[in-house]
Amino acid sequence: MSPQSSVLYDAPGPRTRRRTTVAAVLIGVLLLVGAYYLVYRPLEANGQFTALKWGPLVDPDDPNLSLVWERIRLGIIATLTAAALAIVCSLLAGTLLAIARMLLKEQAKRRYAGMPAAAAYTLRGLNTALRGITRFCVEVFRGLPVLVTIFFAWRISGISDPLWPLVIGLSIYNSVVIAEIIRSGMEGLPRGQREAADSLGLTPFQAILLVQLPQAFRIMLPALISQLVVILKDTTLGYIITYEDILAVAQQMIQILQNPIQMYTIIGAMFIAINYALSQLAGYVQRRVSRVRAHKPATPAAAPAANEPVVLDA
Repeated sequence: MSPQSSVLYDAPGPRTRRRTTVAAVLIGVLLLVGAYYLVYRPLEANGQFTALKWGPLVDPDDPNLSLVWERIRLGIIATLTAAALAIVCSLLAGTLLAIARMLLKEQAKRRYAGMPAAAAYTLRGLNTALRGITRFCVEVFRGLPVLVTIFFAWRISGISDPLWPLVIGLSIYNSVVIAEIIRSGMEGLPRGQREAADSLGLTPFQAILLVQLPQAFRIMLPALISQLVVILKDTTLGYIITYEDILAVAQQMIQILQNPIQMYTIIGAMFIAINYALSQLAGYVQRRVSRVRAHKPATPAAAPAANEPVVLDA
């Protein structure tokens, strides 16, 4: 055990470790027994482990196997297509909204000295109005359920293809959430970052774009990845506008095969695998960014001028 961890609490001794191991084994055995009597036996009594239920999903000799997995493949492609488009649109719109809100906040501090009073009051009033509009949009779209947003996007847009109303609805909701995540990351940076940007003569837009935004992305990456996982799961709400994602395809096959537990088990495992891969990718990106920052070479010392004497230490 490292010295840092032993400062917080006393290291367990041999007797405590044995008790912990015995308790963990007993709890594990109790969980297995409970799962057997409360989960396995009721499902077995209802015939949920028969070949008739699992055959279309796992039995190579079943005539429906290829048809079922072809439909699942099309559903997964539809789900990933909608999720990818919604993720890209949400990230772009959310980033732009966060930058706009930060710029409006910076402009609110200006007093427009040297300008005519009418023009100064007009610009300040316009800034206040834009801040109110952006704040109103954030509060409204963040407060609306995603299902309602998707439904209104479908009805108002009038697009026959349900893919785009689904993407629009998901992007509207998630972009404001991502914007607040990024904005909070930028506002949580130390004040010295902004002061250093001001000392270099950067404009507020340059300071936000070049100094604050990259650091906010790095700091808030776990929260952003969590929101991207939410976008992927929310694609299943496309059933309200007849979008045939993986969940809608599963519901169609369940009506024919009458195996909801088996079908939803497979679909749930697929979602877990995809979300786990996305989380691992985010962790890899975060480690790479941290490694690059840790190995970034220090700025070399300035060389002495030609006419400046070099003093050597004894």
